[in-house]
Amino acid sequence: MRAHLLARCLMFALLLAPGPARAQDAPAAPEADVVTAPVEIDGEVLFRIRGTSSLPATDRAQRIHERIIEVAKDPAVAPDSLHLVPMEAGTYVQAGNQPIMAVVDADAKLEQITRAVLAQTHLLRIQDAIRAYRAERTAQAVQDDVLKSLVATIVLCLAILAIVWLGRFVDGALNRRLRSRIQSVGIQSFEVVRAEKLWDAVRGALMVIRTTAVLTVVFLFLGYVLALFPSTRGLSRNMVGFALSPIDVLGNGIVNNIPSLVFLVVLFFVFRVGLRLIRLFFGAVESGAVRFAQFDPTWAQATYKLVRIGVVAFAMIIAYPYIPGSSSAAFQGVSLFIGIVFSLGSTSAIANLIAGYMLIYRRAFKVGDRIKVGDAFGDVIETRLQVTHLRSFKNEEMIVPNSTILGAEVINYSSLARLHGLILHTEVNVGYGTSWRQVEAMLLMAAHRVTGLGGEPRPFVFVKRLGDFAVTYELNVHTSNVTQLGPLYTSLHRNVLDVFNEHGVQIMVPAYESDPPEPKVVRPSAWSVKPAAQPDAAAGETHPPAA
Repeated sequence: MRAHLLARCLMFALLLAPGPARAQDAPAAPEADVVTAPVEIDGEVLFRIRGTSSLPATDRAQRIHERIIEVAKDPAVAPDSLHLVPMEAGTYVQAGNQPIMAVVDADAKLEQITRAVLAQTHLLRIQDAIRAYRAERTAQAVQDDVLKSLVATIVLCLAILAIVWLGRFVDGALNRRLRSRIQSVGIQSFEVVRAEKLWDAVRGALMVIRTTAVLTVVFLFLGYVLALFPSTRGLSRNMVGFALSPIDVLGNGIVNNIPSLVFLVVLFFVFRVGLRLIRLFFGAVESGAVRFAQFDPTWAQATYKLVRIGVVAFAMIIAYPYIPGSSSAAFQGVSLFIGIVFSLGSTSAIANLIAGYMLIYRRAFKVGDRIKVGDAFGDVIETRLQVTHLRSFKNEEMIVPNSTILGAEVINYSSLARLHGLILHTEVNVGYGTSWRQVEAMLLMAAHRVTGLGGEPRPFVFVKRLGDFAVTYELNVHTSNVTQLGPLYTSLHRNVLDVFNEHGVQIMVPAYESDPPEPKVVRPSAWSVKPAAQPDAAAGETHPPAA
C-alpha cells in the first residue's frame, strides 16, 4: 500500500514539476477538435483516449475495457504484476505477455505530458480498477449489497405509505376547514369560476405534490440500489442526467425562445380581441341592429365562421416562423404528414362543409320548413355545416349529408305557403258518360266539406287529359297549414269518395275492356258496413241519406 502511495505521489510530482519530465515540444493548448472516448469499469471513468480514422475512439475504448475485464476475471494475474513495456512506437501496458493498451505520442500530446508519465498514470488507474472489480464481486460483498437493497426496499414501502397517509390527512383537514370557505369568483351576478372548480384545483395541486414526492422517493431508491451493484453503478450515476435532461432541455429552450414566445403571446391576445370584435359585429347583424342591403341576417353566423377561419389562418401564417422548432426537419415532417392525412381523409367532409355554406347562402330552406330531398320528406329541425336533420311524419330523425342535398332537387313546401299558400291536388278518372260540369261541381263540393279547405283562394278544377276510356280531372285546393298535409289529403280523398257515391258517379280505373252491368259505386246502405266506423259529423263529414 505504501508503494502505491509513493508511486502516486511521484506521478503527481512529475505532472506538476517543470523540467525534463514535461515534454518540451508539447503545445500550449490541447487540440480542441480531437474526439475522445472514456474507458469505464463498473461505471467509473478511468481515463479518456483518442482514436484514429481506422480505429475510432469509442472502438478503442471498448477494446481496452474488454481487456481490463478479462485480466480482472483471471485470479492468477496479480494487479502488481502489470508493467510497462516501452517501445519505439509506444509504451505498452501489459499483464505478463498480454498487452492491455498502448500509449502513443499522440495521446501524450493531447494530455500535454510525456508518454512515459501518461503510461505510468494509466497503469496505476488500471491496477486500482482491477482491485476494485475483484473486491466488489466477492461473496461477502454481494451478500452485503443484497441485504442493503432489501433494507432500502422496506424503507421505500414505508416512505410511500407515509406519503399516502400524509396526503389523505392533509386532504381531509382541508376538506373540513377550507372547503366551506372557498367561494365562487364572480363579477356582480356573473359567475366566472365556480367554487367546485376552485376546490378541484386545490385537490389537483395536492395530487401533483403527492405524486412528485412518490416519484422522488422512488428515484432516490433506484439510484441507491443501482449504485450498490457494480454492473449497474454506471446507470445509477446517469440517473440524475436522465431525470434532469428533459427539464434542462425545456429550460434552455424556453430561455432561448423567450422573444419568440413573447411575440406569440402578444399575437394571441391581439387576434383574440379581434375575433371578439368581429363576433360582436356579426351578432349585431344577425339581430338586425346593423343592416346591409342584399345581406340576409340569417347569413351572419355562417359568414362569421368563414371570417374566423380566415383570421385564424392569417394568424398562423404570421406565428409559424416564431414557433420554437418550426424550422426543424422533424416539425416540418410532422406538419407534412398531418396535411397529407387531412387531405386524404377529409374529402367527403370538405365537400359536405362547402355544400353546407352554399345551402346557407342559397336560402333553400331553414329550420321549421317542410322539404323533400329525394326520398327524404320531413320538417327541418337542425342545419349544420356537415349534415341537415329532418323529422319525418312518423317522428323519425333523418340525417342527410349536405353534399347530397346540394346535388339533389329540393322541394320546399313552406317557403311560399306562408304568404301565398300551398295547393293540394288530387286526380280522378271519370267516364265520358258523365258531364264534366257535374264532375267539377262534385269535386268542388268535396273540397268545401274538408275543414280548413275551400276558403280563399277558392278551389278550382283542371281537365288534364282526355284518355282512351276516361277523362282525367285534377282538383286543386289552397291551404296554408303545411304541417297537416297528410290529414288534409286523407280528409279530401274521403269526401271525394263520399260525394261521388252520393251521386252515383263511378270513378274509373285507368283502363277497362267493357262497361260492367252495374256502375262501380258504393251504395249509401253499404257505407258503414262492419268493420267500417260510423261517419263523424263533428269532423266535417255528413251522414248519407237513408237508403
